[in-house]
Amino acid sequence: MTPAAELFAPVKDDLRTLTANLKDLVGARHPILYAAAEHLFEGKGKSLRPAIVLLVSRATTIAHDITPRHRRLAEITEMIHTASLVHDDVIDMAELRRGIPTVNSSFGNRIAVLAGDFLFAQSSWYLANLDNLEVVKLLSKVITDFAEGEIRQSLTAFDCSLTLEDYLEKSFYKTASLIAGSSKAAGVLSGVNSMQAEQLFNFGRHFGIAFQIVDDILDFTSSTETLGKPAGSDLQQGNLTAPVLFALEEYPQLQELIDGGFNEPGDLANALALVQKSDGIQRSRDLAKTHAKLAVNAIEWLPTSVHKQSLLDVTDYILERLY
Repeated sequence: MTPAAELFAPVKDDLRTLTANLKDLVGARHPILYAAAEHLFEGKGKSLRPAIVLLVSRATTIAHDITPRHRRLAEITEMIHTASLVHDDVIDMAELRRGIPTVNSSFGNRIAVLAGDFLFAQSSWYLANLDNLEVVKLLSKVITDFAEGEIRQSLTAFDCSLTLEDYLEKSFYKTASLIAGSSKAAGVLSGVNSMQAEQLFNFGRHFGIAFQIVDDILDFTSSTETLGKPAGSDLQQGNLTAPVLFALEEYPQLQELIDGGFNEPGDLANALALVQKSDGIQRSRDLAKTHAKLAVNAIEWLPTSVHKQSLLDVTDYILERLY
């Protein structure tokens, strides 16, 4: 499988600058958060979202260099994303994130909540200073969507009446909204027309949904070491993802285990076995492929460049993670 670093090679210098800037933006005025900032922005698996913003920025400005506003948008995107992860980990009482201790487990819930709040506040401040109302609206909506997604996930925990459409909508709120909004915002800053901007939004929407579906599949097919969190943890918390929803169609007895909250010894293991035994994982793979193809179709209009090719390659990469 192609390493992610190679896929981002056309913007590797941009990403190096971004990481340094992020730590300065977070830590300069609040030294108590500096250690948390280092912990946040150098974690394994970081940079996907700002890399997409930078690739879209360069793919839509091939006649000249990207602007400081493009760079700041990428930084804002990563701040918003990281803030949401910090808060998610507090809510979920998670101890690991991508194989390293979470901010709440390392620094306590108080610092974690403050770090997340500060990142949201800082991102809003820098967003306002971009002086582009459309971009402000796009990214502000993302922050609202994060809250909506988290609320929906909490309200539908262990709820077997959840539909696939509900799941996809929740996946948009929790994952795809930021990629869609920031991709469109990058195009807006580049001066693309309204139809092209909407296509960039569609790229991010379908890319993000495919990414989330793949993540949800890996919760059943990968080891704890690979995931950086306990395998099957989503199901254990009552988060019913695509593989589970498909498996429920084949094995109604799975509902009894879910309704019981896996309170009896062996319940979770039995539920995981039913998901593995079902066609749920393969059907979820097919669903992810469908959304990845829609993402690729949405950027066909971009002129040929190494940056467009990287966007196509990273879309393939999220599917390669399954194998």
